Amino acid sequence: MKQLVAYITSCYPEKSFSVDLALALADNGVDSIELGIPFSDPVADGPVIERANHIALESGFRFHDVLDISKEIADKIDTLWMGYFNPFYQYGMDDLLKKAKELNVSGLIIPDLPYEEALAYKNAFDANSVANISFVAPTDSKERIKQIVTDAKKFIYMVAYTGITGSGKAEDLTPFIQSIKEFTDTPAYVGFGVNEKTAREKVRGADGVIVGSAFIHILLKENLSYTQKIEDCARLAFIIKNEINA
Repeated sequence: MKQLVAYITSCYPEKSFSVDLALALADNGVDSIELGIPFSDPVADGPVIERANHIALESGFRFHDVLDISKEIADKIDTLWMGYFNPFYQYGMDDLLKKAKELNVSGLIIPDLPYEEALAYKNAFDANSVANISFVAPTDSKERIKQIVTDAKKFIYMVAYTGITGSGKAEDLTPFIQSIKEFTDTPAYVGFGVNEKTAREKVRGADGVIVGSAFIHILLKENLSYTQKIEDCARLAFIIKNEINA
């Protein structure tokens, strides 16, 4: 069974909504929740997720809100934190990873923490049984891919193209996926540009997909009630899960 990871922006539009949405997604085929931590300068996020980040920050988001949400959902669905390094660093990596373990958070996704710099925190990640999710891109050399994925934990985040999230750019990922699987048995998930129309093609040869902008696009619709937003996201999750396992 191929896996579906869903990204949601923490506290967009509010904290209790994030809890309700995560649990609804869990009931409709989502295997893991990627709790996004709003940040003022997201380098890898497209305009859809960036807008949700901005609104959440303007509404008073604080890091402890992620901890509160995790406390409600992490025992019910596999939960990861996705954020840029600065908020994690400000919290203190040792304390952060201990807190993640305490809350049953299984991994961190940090797009702006290079592989070499992440090595400084490897012992802390391992000591707390929290995965530092590895990123690889089609532009990486085979030697670079081998270096990154050899000790990868939980899953490998395959950036489907060079750019930002939410783009519909298409490309043949088969050679890229094959080069990853030469060096590791760790599952490889495709992120960037995955939606109900592209999921079946994107997942070919991979072990799962990561979907973000497609869900956040629904949440940004001002004409929908909270209940309708959750229902539409749940429906989308159900469709994508079926598409990647068709």
